[in-house]
Amino acid sequence: MSNKTRLKGLIALLRLPYWMMTGGLALLTSLAITKGAVAPQTALLAFISMSFITSAGFSINDYFDRESDSIIKPQRPLPSGVMTLKQVLAVSMILFTVGLVFAALINTLSFVILIIDSILLIIYSALIKKKSGFAANILVGLLTGTAFLYGEAIVFNTITLVSTSLYPIAFGTIGGNVVRDILSREGDAKVGYPTLPLKVGDKAAVKISAFFFTLCGALAPLPYLIGNFTIFYLPLILIWSVLLIYSSIRLVTSEPTVANVRKYERLVTMSMMLLIFSLILEALSTIIGGLL
Repeated sequence: MSNKTRLKGLIALLRLPYWMMTGGLALLTSLAITKGAVAPQTALLAFISMSFITSAGFSINDYFDRESDSIIKPQRPLPSGVMTLKQVLAVSMILFTVGLVFAALINTLSFVILIIDSILLIIYSALIKKKSGFAANILVGLLTGTAFLYGEAIVFNTITLVSTSLYPIAFGTIGGNVVRDILSREGDAKVGYPTLPLKVGDKAAVKISAFFFTLCGALAPLPYLIGNFTIFYLPLILIWSVLLIYSSIRLVTSEPTVANVRKYERLVTMSMMLLIFSLILEALSTIIGGLL
């Protein structure tokens, strides 16, 4: 097997696009809270540490999912034979270790947050995912939300209402996880994953996902409403809220076919860029305000 093939397998194992959902989100949160005043060294350590823990979680998940992946995702590094069990486990442990070391270099609370995340990611992969699909959905959503808490912790070594007011955005991730389980129903049934759609049916699962999307949309403006963020955060986040609530209504009122569910899942996923741009505008609010 060539080195190029092994490198492709490693890159696939790391799930690099998700770095922007975790490391990138934590960094944007810290910039929004401080209005752009984050030391470059802290920013780099924060992004890498959270991103490495994310990739470590995906790697350990592939380790525990090796049998089911051989059936429904044979192209992944382990079932395809590109990487061995020992290699995947070693990569995961290295990433966990380096991520935690980098977090410790920032401050104590950052280290504590990521070590809790690491433990929960291992528990998720080893136990929860195979026992309860809905519990797994909730846990992944809550873990995604820690990016907001981490964004404040890396700068101030504390967690206050500033970052916790952003945390309810994680409810959108829970809704998205439920919707994606509807779309992967056939594969999940083959390997026996106890996902919510398989337990309660697609129609009930859609209603539950819509509830979480609505909750996310209703609470997304909270940082502005309680006075933590400026007016620059508000316009795009309100548009995002409307799109989330609209998608929720359409999910509930439409037939839960694969086509309909996929349509509104894509709308929700693509609209997340509005959250990113809202945080960017908040990070630049001092500069923008000075120009107006």
